[in-house]
Amino acid sequence: MSESKGEPEAPKIEFPCDYPVKVMGNKCEAFRTHVLTVMERHAPGFDVMKVTTRDSRKGTYQSLTVTITATGEDQLQAIFIDLKASSLVQMVL
Repeated sequence: MSESKGEPEAPKIEFPCDYPVKVMGNKCEAFRTHVLTVMERHAPGFDVMKVTTRDSRKGTYQSLTVTITATGEDQLQAIFIDLKASSLVQMVL
C-alpha cells in the first residue's frame, strides 16, 4: 500500500461492478421515491426487488440500500450529488 502524506491510498475499484449505495433519511414516501428516481436516472434497470429497507428504532428515519452495476467514478459522484440534493436525505454511504 503506497502512502502519501501519511494517509493510505484509497483502494481502487474495478468497473463495472456491483456497488451498494446506502441512503439514510426521513421515513416518508417522498424519500423512497427520491432515492429510487435518482438511482433509475443514473443506473437504469437496477433491480428494485433487491432494494433493502430498514427503519430506525423509533421509526423516524429509514435507510435504503440499493445495489447497482457501477460503471465508473463519474456515475457514483453524480448519484451522490443528486441524492444529497434533497433535504429528506441525511447521509449517503
